[in-house]
Amino acid sequence: MSLNNALKTIVDDVDGALGAGVVDLNSGMLLGVQHSVPYFTQSYLDAVGAAAVDLFRGKNITTVYKMLSAQKGDDGIGAITEVQMTSDNTFHFMTVLPEKPNALLVLITGKKTNLGMGWAAVRNAMPTVSSFCP
Repeated sequence: MSLNNALKTIVDDVDGALGAGVVDLNSGMLLGVQHSVPYFTQSYLDAVGAAAVDLFRGKNITTVYKMLSAQKGDDGIGAITEVQMTSDNTFHFMTVLPEKPNALLVLITGKKTNLGMGWAAVRNAMPTVSSFCP
């Protein structure tokens, strides 16, 4: 099995899944991706990776982390570990892999997917996906 195979399993197992991927939060590079959508071009996927980095490790969120750190007395880095976003037609489930804190697992589904099932699939896949991440 490979990272792309593990991602394919997620896409195949989640009703309404459009794609899944792992983003390196240091560089924005996609470590692996699996999808069933023809308009998910390489340039689109690269933009999604860059947006994920901004969301979890970008300048503005880093400023918030530093402010939290000053108030709480800890390093505050990585304070946000999961995000679920909704667009007009999709749900996006994103979680930092605990064993690989610079890797972000992303699942994109249609809006008919049950939110709990989406999160369950992401959390169940985390150990397997982590095992293939550098």
